[in-house]
Amino acid sequence: MSDAVFQAEHVDFRYPGGAVALRDISFAVAAGERVAVLGANGSGKSTLLHLLDGLYFADRGSISAFGTKLTQESLDTPPFSRQFRQQVGFVFQNCDAQLFCARVDEELAFGPLQLRLSQAEVEQRVSDILKLLEIEHLRERSPQRLSEGEKKKVALGSVLTCGPRVLLLDEPSAELDPRTQQWLVELLELLHGSGVTLITASHDLGFVAETADRALVLSEDHRLVRDAPASEALGDRELLLSVNLIGAGARLERALEPQDSRWCPD
Repeated sequence: MSDAVFQAEHVDFRYPGGAVALRDISFAVAAGERVAVLGANGSGKSTLLHLLDGLYFADRGSISAFGTKLTQESLDTPPFSRQFRQQVGFVFQNCDAQLFCARVDEELAFGPLQLRLSQAEVEQRVSDILKLLEIEHLRERSPQRLSEGEKKKVALGSVLTCGPRVLLLDEPSAELDPRTQQWLVELLELLHGSGVTLITASHDLGFVAETADRALVLSEDHRLVRDAPASEALGDRELLLSVNLIGAGARLERALEPQDSRWCPD
């Protein structure tokens, strides 16, 4: 695939101590796609995102980004190292693991400063993202003292100020109230419309139905068991049962209700 953002080939990964996280995973993601990594808790979704972000490295097989294999050496070597960190942004499930500065504006400025952008460019990016995310009133607040929804916005902002071409999002809808979930859906649609590639790890079927066009489905034995259009994967009850994404008595129609009825409480 000539326009591949990522190419994974026969990837295996084990954690120290021998726990298997991924088995023989192969797929490619093209620029501009909206891809959901679906699977039950413990299936390897988050691990796969860590591998795509160059935080972990495969025990067997390989992952390439923009045509270059992701290795410790390649991520330590300019210019690829700087380009990769600028082009790929990762929003963690636990925002507290991502936020560490004393103020929100400092959090948003940290990434661009590491990219050695000018002070004027950094300030402009911070201002633009504060406005985009509607968090200008939080500029001087401590990220640690914000609500979960506010923390999610700041975590996203800290990535967006670097101007990424690819966003990796780990369970982005977790712990968000309905209004903030709706805001997130709309933001991701806006980013995708501007050309950003979205790769989202989730077991929230309703959220996936609204934010992904393609699904990579992981089984509980850590294998890729389906690579298909999201609507096709979400409509396959037997598949979802087999990977423990729905229970035997679940009403799949409820999980995939249209946006208006899903987000509006009685």
